[in-house]
Amino acid sequence: MAFRAELSAFLQGIEKRAFKQAVYALRNEDAALDAVQDAMLKLSVSYGDRPANEYPMLFQRILQNVIYDALRRQKVRNAWTTLLSSFVGDGEEDADNDPLDTIAGIPEGDQPDTPHRQYEQARVLEAIEREIARLPNRQREAFLMRYWQEMDIAETAAAMGCSEGSVKTHCSRATQTLAAALRAKGIVL
Repeated sequence: MAFRAELSAFLQGIEKRAFKQAVYALRNEDAALDAVQDAMLKLSVSYGDRPANEYPMLFQRILQNVIYDALRRQKVRNAWTTLLSSFVGDGEEDADNDPLDTIAGIPEGDQPDTPHRQYEQARVLEAIEREIARLPNRQREAFLMRYWQEMDIAETAAAMGCSEGSVKTHCSRATQTLAAALRAKGIVL
């Protein structure tokens, strides 16, 4: 039971700093409080029996993951809210309309209208995914955070535990490698 006392003392000592960190990242006190509580719970449940000297490192990684998950959910929620709100009219007569009723299909020029075109698009996506998987770990991590998760350089550097210059270097090398590999396969984007 000594580990419970150590864990409790650690969590009491870290809670204020963790909350400030989460508030800075999430810009919302309620979301930050939820993130800190989730991180504390995950540390307690999954790693509570570990030595006390491992708590700081484990907690920081868990808190960062919880924050990134919250940011991703927030980004998706904001995208859908913005998308659907553009279909709602300003007048009261539009109050009963369902925004989903007004969504048109994919524009004609963007539709993969033939099985051949659908196959070609799938083939290109598979090639891109294969080439991304072949990148060195740090390059792949930086590339995905920057361009697929749309994190800025500072966020990516903090998540990767490196400098912003290293993130730029990893991203540059990754894009050059991907472009060359895809060009060699006859794929030009």
